[in-house]
Amino acid sequence: MNQPLLHSKRALLLVNRHARHGQQRLSEAIRQLEELGFILIEESTPEPQQLPELIRRYQNQVDLVIIGGGDGTLNAAVEGLVDTQLPLGILPLGTANDLARTLGIPSAISEACQIIATGQLHRIDLGWVNGKYFFNVASCGLSVQITERLSKEAKRRWGVLAYGATALQVIWQARPFRAEIAFNNESIRVRTVQIAVGNGRYYGGGMTVVHDAAIDDRRLDLYSLEIGQWWQILALLPALWQGRHTALPGVRTINGREIDVYTLKPRAINTDGELTTYTPAKFRVIPQALSVLVP
Repeated sequence: MNQPLLHSKRALLLVNRHARHGQQRLSEAIRQLEELGFILIEESTPEPQQLPELIRRYQNQVDLVIIGGGDGTLNAAVEGLVDTQLPLGILPLGTANDLARTLGIPSAISEACQIIATGQLHRIDLGWVNGKYFFNVASCGLSVQITERLSKEAKRRWGVLAYGATALQVIWQARPFRAEIAFNNESIRVRTVQIAVGNGRYYGGGMTVVHDAAIDDRRLDLYSLEIGQWWQILALLPALWQGRHTALPGVRTINGREIDVYTLKPRAINTDGELTTYTPAKFRVIPQALSVLVP
């Protein structure tokens, strides 16, 4: 659902200066936004969990929030955006920038600034798990091990390649776990190495949740990797990258508006690249939760 263009240009600019391209591209972004007529209030915090409070503090002084950073920064701010219903403009300054990719926002700062100035407001869905919102994907299993191993230094130095390199380090250690997945009045028991629940289209540096996933389709897309040997994951990787994994043996796919996952012992869940909660997990889609400026 598209809405009219923004007419007022008072904006709260929140930047993760530790994002991969945060510091060096920030001055360029500020200059361009001011040339495009924005009146900016610039704030930053070393603690991402303080971002929602900053958004609430300025909600009556601005007409939109511009966030410069990657998916982790956006995820940290999401509660403040939902509470205030301020529109969101995105400056993709992170490593993976999967939400920007999903929305068709280019990584070039000049083009991203133009979209914030002249783009359309589009309502997008959010995922929700155990009280925590997510834009892209929430998952448990293999992806949690990758998140735990992936250092900020590696992301800053190698960019998206750091995800692939870290994945190769942990794949051979992958061990299946048992889970129960409840959806649409059904319940199934699985033995899996990874359960991923997607709201958007891209995650993990450009991997595709499923080939037809969209961030405004009012549904969640789950896949479960039910394989016995670690080397079988390597064979799946090219298909996972392109979203063609749904028809392959050893891959189960489910979609729905509500999905519950239970495990024998609590397992960590990664939301948009940050470890935030544990199983048992209740997943929900929140339709048309936020307005975002898109091309």
